[in-house]
Amino acid sequence: MNYIMSLPFLVLALSFVALWLSARTGAFFRKRRRNLEEDERRDLGLIEAAALTLLGLIIGFSFSMAISRYDQRKNLEEAEANAIGAEYVRADLLPAADAARVRTLLRNYVDQRVLFYETRDERQLLQIDAATAQLESDLWFAAQAPAAAQPTPLVALAVSGMNDVLNSQGYTQAAWRNRIPVAAWGLMAAIAICCNLLIGYGAHRAEAKSVLFLVLPLIVSISFFLIADLDSPRGGVVRVRPQNLVRLSQSLHAH
Repeated sequence: MNYIMSLPFLVLALSFVALWLSARTGAFFRKRRRNLEEDERRDLGLIEAAALTLLGLIIGFSFSMAISRYDQRKNLEEAEANAIGAEYVRADLLPAADAARVRTLLRNYVDQRVLFYETRDERQLLQIDAATAQLESDLWFAAQAPAAAQPTPLVALAVSGMNDVLNSQGYTQAAWRNRIPVAAWGLMAAIAICCNLLIGYGAHRAEAKSVLFLVLPLIVSISFFLIADLDSPRGGVVRVRPQNLVRLSQSLHAH
């Protein structure tokens, strides 16, 4: 299920087909029963309005969840670039040999972080994660060794900055795994299907054959697509671009 939610275009196609079939199913059951009386049709209209209002609210809340997670990923990318840049400057507080090693490792590290944001290949992502973990271990050792040899306040400041670099990467990883729960998707899909069943069941015979019968499934499917797109860090059209990390990488390599 998580794999499907990571492919917004697949969500668009599947949801449109499922909702259209739901509407046609409602129309099918409608044909097998007698014509609705005026009071019954009025009651059905009230139920349809209430169900559609509930669906709209749930889609709105889900969109709000998705956009907040997207903004969080953008903010953490900026924070990660700031932490790396600050530690690159603080490397001056370390002995010359250790400072040179830390700077070299940071340049390689920021390149891996850029690749993390840009890649869509799961195999390449595993390689990036492994290289990042190794660089983090090397960075911590490069900062910890001089701190153990010379435990001065200035060296401690450099170690604190290295801790911020490693923590920022962990915050980013957590934010990228923080997705809309599958249960929320299931409930939203169930309500959408019920709404389309009601629309199909309450439609007149002429309306059931009309192209307008596709409007609600299409609108809801586009809404699902947008939510899945914002919620998917890698599979969508709207993605977090590592602009701050790219500029930092260019600056560090130029330096």
